[in-house]
Amino acid sequence: METCGGGGGKRKLNSRRLRWARGNAGGTMWVKRDSLYQSHTVIRCPSSSSSSVSFSGDSEEEDMGFLEVTVSDIKHPAPELGPMPDGLSPQQVVRRHILRSIVQSEGSYVESLKRILQDYRNPLMEMEPKVLSARKCQVVFFRLKEILQCHSMFQIALSSRVAEWDTTEKIGDLFVASFSKSMVLDVYSDYVNNFTTAMSIIKKACLTKPAFLEFLKRRQVSSSDRVTLYGLMVKPIQRFPQFILLLQDMLKNTPKGHPDRLSLQLALTELETLAEKLNEQKRLADQLTEIQQLTKSVSDRSSLNKLLTSGQRQLLLCETLTETVYGDRGQLIKSKERKVFLLNDMLVCANINFKGQLEISSLVPLGPKYVVKWNTALPQVQVMEVGQEGGTYDKDNVVIQNAGAKKAPPASQSHNKVYLGPPRLFQELQDLQKDLAVVEQITLLISTLHGTYQNLNMTVAQDWCLALQRLMRVKEEEIHSANKCRLRLLLPGKPDKSGRPISFMVVFITPNPLSKISWVNRLHLAKIGLREENQPGWKSPDEDKKNKAPFWCPILACCIPAFSSRTLSLQLRSLIHCPVHSPLLGFSAVSTSLPQGYLWVAGGQDGVGGQVEIFSLNRPMPRMVKSFPVASPVLCMEYIPEKDEEDEDQEPGKAAPDPSSVVHPTICLGLQDGSILVYGSVDTGTPCLVTCKSPGLQPVLCLCYSSHYLFAGLQDGTVAAYPQSSGGLWEMESPPTCLTVGPGPIRTLLSLEDAVWASCGHQVTVLDATTLQTQQSFEAHQDEAVSVTHMVKAGSGVWMAFSLGASIRLFHTETLEHLQEINIATRTTFLMPGQKHVCVTSLLICQGQLWVGTDQGIIVLLPVPRLEGIPKITGKGMVSLNGHCGPVDFLAVATSTLAPDILRSDQDEAEEEKGDGPSSHEPPPAPDSHPPRDLVHKKGILLQYRLRSTAHLPGPLLSVRDPPDPDGTALAHSEEDGSIYEMADDPDVWVRSRPCTRDAHRKEISSVAIISGGQGYRNFSGGGRPSLGSETDSTLLIWQVPLMI
Repeated sequence: METCGGGGGKRKLNSRRLRWARGNAGGTMWVKRDSLYQSHTVIRCPSSSSSSVSFSGDSEEEDMGFLEVTVSDIKHPAPELGPMPDGLSPQQVVRRHILRSIVQSEGSYVESLKRILQDYRNPLMEMEPKVLSARKCQVVFFRLKEILQCHSMFQIALSSRVAEWDTTEKIGDLFVASFSKSMVLDVYSDYVNNFTTAMSIIKKACLTKPAFLEFLKRRQVSSSDRVTLYGLMVKPIQRFPQFILLLQDMLKNTPKGHPDRLSLQLALTELETLAEKLNEQKRLADQLTEIQQLTKSVSDRSSLNKLLTSGQRQLLLCETLTETVYGDRGQLIKSKERKVFLLNDMLVCANINFKGQLEISSLVPLGPKYVVKWNTALPQVQVMEVGQEGGTYDKDNVVIQNAGAKKAPPASQSHNKVYLGPPRLFQELQDLQKDLAVVEQITLLISTLHGTYQNLNMTVAQDWCLALQRLMRVKEEEIHSANKCRLRLLLPGKPDKSGRPISFMVVFITPNPLSKISWVNRLHLAKIGLREENQPGWKSPDEDKKNKAPFWCPILACCIPAFSSRTLSLQLRSLIHCPVHSPLLGFSAVSTSLPQGYLWVAGGQDGVGGQVEIFSLNRPMPRMVKSFPVASPVLCMEYIPEKDEEDEDQEPGKAAPDPSSVVHPTICLGLQDGSILVYGSVDTGTPCLVTCKSPGLQPVLCLCYSSHYLFAGLQDGTVAAYPQSSGGLWEMESPPTCLTVGPGPIRTLLSLEDAVWASCGHQVTVLDATTLQTQQSFEAHQDEAVSVTHMVKAGSGVWMAFSLGASIRLFHTETLEHLQEINIATRTTFLMPGQKHVCVTSLLICQGQLWVGTDQGIIVLLPVPRLEGIPKITGKGMVSLNGHCGPVDFLAVATSTLAPDILRSDQDEAEEEKGDGPSSHEPPPAPDSHPPRDLVHKKGILLQYRLRSTAHLPGPLLSVRDPPDPDGTALAHSEEDGSIYEMADDPDVWVRSRPCTRDAHRKEISSVAIISGGQGYRNFSGGGRPSLGSETDSTLLIWQVPLMI
């Protein structure tokens, strides 16, 4: 094997011997001839046990028992692109530039790795007297040699690809071959998991050894770019996100049909999978470190210590928050930083102490010492929003005490007189509203005066009204601002002498609105996670009993009957979500509630007809708000959002439609009798806007839409295409365009960017979504008796399920190539050992998870990549212990986007005011408008304490604008976080990665829920029994997904 030739290739390797980390007895020996490297290698891959760092002595090498690999004596030239040929297309030119960026980025990265070893590790190992022991050097620079080895080999292969670029133009397969090996994951996992420990050792040495501090100063000053050791060592953590960005750019400029396109998509999949695994391992390592640090601050005999050391606690969130204490008039008395820990069943608040003696001999990460201030069981913690005090607790039997107060207020003074900071603002707003009502009445009386009086006329009265209106507007903004970053928790205290419970209020200031949203959401879901049905809620087929399902797993929020009528046995057929923002939801309600909008649930029974029931999701539990019958059982539904205004503006030659004729979001129903019904949204009274019959009155089995047509899959193998009318609806009065696909029923339709896939039997036909011409057809299954029943798309792939068998298959959207097949039965047998025959009955892809419903009522969750790559299943997945008594009839997703204006902090708004000026204010939109498909732009969520809208009042309107784009898109380490020796006074800054304000810029945060429908409810954990109604009742299970922040 030829290695270590990167960075210019000027050094000759005189048969150097490369050493790879030793595995244990279970390690695997690899003997492989790889055409990419043109060499013969024999290496030993580290086993999974190599992730722990353990040393018995101060040996110079990082591990013992290396397997030696002989390297031939060959000099490797640096990767370099030749002159650009003539006649290249614009995309080819861009691809060459991206390739040059990859080469330069990789060369810089390899040089950085060499600098760490040559400028820091080697001198520290050879220095006499030693300022850092050899053992600590091994820990600090753990696995850096192996990482350099991986990328040196990659650089050699990259050099050959660059040399032949103008002939082949292929780079994706090189990434797949280089970074799909488990060896790469092993060495990077070790490095990432060890990073915090390495940084803590460096920090301690800086604080205790002046010679080591002076050594780092000299090295940094003598370097040309002045990058610190930390700046160099953080580069491996950033490397794969950099690769992903570069390959995404390359893929965007690679046309369909290019030989490198599929390889690039596969490369993206491999890199994303690798990055996700590293992130998860780092998260678990950090969680363990935080719990250990907290445990050290608690007495060994305390009950809290026993809870923390039991191994049953998961750390869901921890952050440094600022606790504020207010006086009885709302004035700020004091503030102090606290470390707050959210565990899966308790909340812990600790003081931060930087003054303690450093534990020099310990290798645990150095950070502030904690002194636990209080801890409380999670079910007893209540989040109290500004202006929402009423109804959250029993005011007659609970005394609220300020966390900073020495004594509880007398009972006679406690009722309705708790004004802690922001609530005082709310009271002042109510007072202004009352005063405005009085002044408006006075104005009416003044208008009835017959005489003229000084200072008592309509001009003066109107000035009073305007002044009060502006004061109200200012007060609303103060409350809104106070609410964005203020987390108010009501906690239980000890009863007073009379036995009355004392509750005390704690107010924390979060670094930014995103942090507050995260805390409220995690607190809410952690409480739901403590319910019996979620203990546990998910299980891996080969899970260790000590391991728990990760917190990102969806949590079963509720289980409700699908139909209000218990007399009729209605069969569930379909469910869709119609997102509608509620103007009355407060800040915390937005963070905790199910995705805003309405669930349309439909089904029916032969001979009885169909039924549609609509549930509102603007509350913790769905509530049925409307129900109506239809003539025939509903077989399918499709939600069609309103057309984006920007898209309408881009169509030339069209007159602006009449505002009264503009169609809001619509819901299309396909019935068994061949009817297609189009309904308006709930906010418009759900009118039936259009109705028609399918050709030949064929049952409508499936529906989907594109930008120009509504497609209906019929029982006789025909796809009916209804064109869109000028008003936004569909032309259903004239006969549709009928496309014959096959002899059997059209079981499912899938709309892609410019095509529609239609399944008929075991074949899938690809139709052009604009010209309606058949592009091509292919067999999805070799058995003609099997039909394709479900299709879902993610990235550049489509997953399919079939009428028979437990397998699901993945096909490429462009080449139609069969890429992967998974047997679901292997994931479910441990729940129901006697069942050998399993059939997939529903599919759904959402946020990197493939949901699979089976005929046994079991739901399987499989991880898939989120990016533009191939959605290959990359892990073993999880199985839900909550399911149905019969087949899972459908899986659906409900999602709504948080409005961008609630994510901005005061600092962001102040910067916008400086940059945009007062002329940039825009009027707020109508609260009942629906978010477009991609992002929510120009949409606001009003808060509940806005008792009266001020949009119609004179004066400047409140600003509702999108947050600014984050500065820069590159993930490379450009701006230093500061020199290590300059950070010694505040170890929390980068050892603990305190969040920065600049990290708070996010354009979109989605609230997501998953709904399954089937007969009854069943818990599979140890002989579970149905817990809701009958086993035959149609039931909805709703899972809430943690906000992706």
